[in-house]
Amino acid sequence: MANDGGLKRFQRRMRAIPEAARKAVEPALVQGGYEIAEAMEMLAPEDTGDLVGSIEVTLPGRSTPPYSMPGGAHFVPENQVAVTVGNTDVRYPHLVEYGTIHATAQPFFWPGFRLARKKAENRIKRAISKAIKEAR
Repeated sequence: MANDGGLKRFQRRMRAIPEAARKAVEPALVQGGYEIAEAMEMLAPEDTGDLVGSIEVTLPGRSTPPYSMPGGAHFVPENQVAVTVGNTDVRYPHLVEYGTIHATAQPFFWPGFRLARKKAENRIKRAISKAIKEAR
């Protein structure tokens, strides 16, 4: 059997958390998503501003923009927030992030994510702990 990295155990624990506690965590998720997006915006190159304008936070139950990085359009499930860059007009974020043979890389997406991730994770963990304690 393949190692799922603890995914089944995590899913079992998440099903045990009451619905009210899940809803109480959503504001922390959204705030963390916006903080990560803000960090990416600060690091993104400002040639025309189209790239910065395409950085978007997608809330639970919605779909990410088509042609967005990473992974294109997909549905964001409950208790998740997606931060993407790119849309139908801005289809080149991966070229800026990773570079080409004609242009050097100007990383902004993953460095921005790594800069803001810890703060967002801590906020979400605190919100989860508080919600679970209140739901008992």
